[in-house]
Amino acid sequence: MFVGFGTVVNIAAIVIGSGVGVVTGAKLKESTRDLVTDVLGFITLLAAGDALISLWHRNFAAAMPKGWTLLTVLAALIIGALLGSALNLEIKLERFGVVLKNRLNKSGKGHFVTGFVSASLLFAIGPLAILGSISDGMGNGTQQLVLKSTLDFFTSIAFASSLGWGVAASAIPVGIYQFIWTGIGFGLGGILTNYQIDAMTATGGVLLLGISFRLLKIKQVAVGNLLPALFLAPIIALIAHAFQ
Repeated sequence: MFVGFGTVVNIAAIVIGSGVGVVTGAKLKESTRDLVTDVLGFITLLAAGDALISLWHRNFAAAMPKGWTLLTVLAALIIGALLGSALNLEIKLERFGVVLKNRLNKSGKGHFVTGFVSASLLFAIGPLAILGSISDGMGNGTQQLVLKSTLDFFTSIAFASSLGWGVAASAIPVGIYQFIWTGIGFGLGGILTNYQIDAMTATGGVLLLGISFRLLKIKQVAVGNLLPALFLAPIIALIAHAFQ
């Protein structure tokens, strides 16, 4: 095996799972596909709750000044929102999805861009994407990414059955994101402490909430503009920790 092998497996799992989902979804009525999308919204909501539990982790609370666990996530989200909006990340991500749609889904059927954006964020958010990639880069094995690949395989089947080939296209930004973390792990070794990972995971939980709202058609949250918050969270947590 080679450095980055885990991410290659993850990409393959998303693409293959999406293919299975598209074939399966083509046999479903539109009302059934809409119901599947609602179910995915509920599941994403549960995933958000699971990630937000990090806010109450003992190690996170002990590493922050009293009351600063929530404020750390809030600061990351606000600064991230300002930065992401200034860079128009949501629009750029959607434009990238449209370009891929024109190349891969010329018929215009389905919800290509929705599938691409939602799946990209869902597969990239979470500790396994970061920890697994860093572990792979450090040469400590690919077990975590293999586990993530298994989860993503079944998730992509469910998503693609309703949202189409956009889910498969999400393998591109997910691969880039994880290869970056793999490179960091390869070059710098272990760089994130447990409390920094907790801050990033909790922040990701808020982004997952935004995705669930979009899938459930509650509100079209510009989640793409919040992406910088994921990178800012561990930095802000480190600064807050200095005042502990």
